[in-house]
Amino acid sequence: MRLEITCQDRLGIAQDILDILVRHEIDLKGIEIDKVGKIYLYFPNIEFAEFQHLMPEIRRIDGISDVKTTPYMPNEREKHQLATLLQTLPDPVFSIDPKGRVVLVNEAVISGLETSAEQIKGQEINELVKGFNFNRWMDQNDIQAQTHKVQFIEQDYIADIMPVMVADVEGGNILAGAVLVLKSEYRLGQQINAFNQTDGESFSRIQANSQSMKKIIREARKMAELDAPILIIGETGTGKELLARSCHLASRRAEQAFLALNCASLPDNVAETELFGYGPGAFGQSESKTGLFEQAQGGTLFLDEVGDMSAQLQAKLLRVLHDGSFRRVGDAKEVSVDVRIICTTHKDLNKMVQDGLFREDLFYRLNVMSMTIPPLRERKQDIVPLAERFVKQHSSKVGCRAPKLNRSCVEYLQSYPWPGNVRQLENAMYRAVSLMEGSELTKDNIQLPGATSNMSYFAEEFEGSLDDAVKNFEKDLLRRLYPAHPSTRQLARKLGLSHTAIANKLRDYGINKKSVKL
Repeated sequence: MRLEITCQDRLGIAQDILDILVRHEIDLKGIEIDKVGKIYLYFPNIEFAEFQHLMPEIRRIDGISDVKTTPYMPNEREKHQLATLLQTLPDPVFSIDPKGRVVLVNEAVISGLETSAEQIKGQEINELVKGFNFNRWMDQNDIQAQTHKVQFIEQDYIADIMPVMVADVEGGNILAGAVLVLKSEYRLGQQINAFNQTDGESFSRIQANSQSMKKIIREARKMAELDAPILIIGETGTGKELLARSCHLASRRAEQAFLALNCASLPDNVAETELFGYGPGAFGQSESKTGLFEQAQGGTLFLDEVGDMSAQLQAKLLRVLHDGSFRRVGDAKEVSVDVRIICTTHKDLNKMVQDGLFREDLFYRLNVMSMTIPPLRERKQDIVPLAERFVKQHSSKVGCRAPKLNRSCVEYLQSYPWPGNVRQLENAMYRAVSLMEGSELTKDNIQLPGATSNMSYFAEEFEGSLDDAVKNFEKDLLRRLYPAHPSTRQLARKLGLSHTAIANKLRDYGINKKSVKL
């Protein structure tokens, strides 16, 4: 039982209360005195029925105005509130003593280290958080709060390191320890984006922790301000459409329509009418129909997988890009439009040009402002932040609290090659969140096709000979190295081959300064 006693600030009033308890042999386990005129008592081994006859006696003490039960002592309430706060904070938090030993941690630390709080307590903070000498800092005469880059569970964090000072009897302050709050790059990015965000869209929706994706975003911001066509190249699932939408929303056309057509999903005749519409009398129709070009007037038309567009549609698209006009199917009337074109493809358009499958003039028209989104396996710094974002999104959808990713889960996600890229990662996290039990995600919650981190992924449906596979790998390797070594002699030295051999391979694969963006 706990009592809250309201009283005056009178010398000896606490002693009067204690005298009553001693006379009745009441075992007092705790007493707290508040500055605002309250005294709190804690009796753990007594029921209210046994104590209620003493309450009138306490009330008769001079200066006491009220006596009532209370569910918490002030320190208990503060401790409970602190525990709740630490439990809900998404960032790892440590409290350490003056010797650098861990005193208290929150749930984010426990789940990250995959152990219990008891096993963490007492450990040296320098063994858990690398990159900052905590003992040297606390040995200084004038200790100031620090913000420093550190490593925790082999990941980079920004640490806010704050000393904890308590007053001594002489009126000064002595060091009682320190508190560390760690923020990941993803969390910092979220906060910066929230601070700078002017709307709910644009490039903030794209995860860009890796240097390669940061470069893509920088280029995309500049391209978005122009009206020239944009070609976005990348494997399936890398987020080409999301980047295209972001370019539209960052452009002067943001208030107008963004319409999309997947060139690979429709037959040729259907795609043509969808794009350009048809005039009265076409296909036996009495009325005309406007196509996506007219509907997107003043806005952006997104052509997904433009490499699958037929030769006839390629010719009409080229004319729109050149003249800004076209004819509806079955109509001789010219229609003028002001539409920005953004295209995507996962195919090698340059190779298709050489094979006669894609118009060369259209390719050069589209390839002026192009970006290649790297596959997820080449941007490992984005994997965990993306996974955390998807976990948060899908947890909200299924109505549960977002779980933490423990160490085994993080290591597995970073080692997996992700042949399906960001889309595969999102689907994997959605399944994991939907079926999980408990408050954290482990490696066992992630169900993915088997692959090892030291072995490249090949799709089960791969067709062709070993020679075909070797040539594909060789071509891909040369295309990746060519921008950094844009001469046959440099590339030959890099790969340990002769100048002639490299020159022949580059010619065979159509790799040159025109086909590869330097």
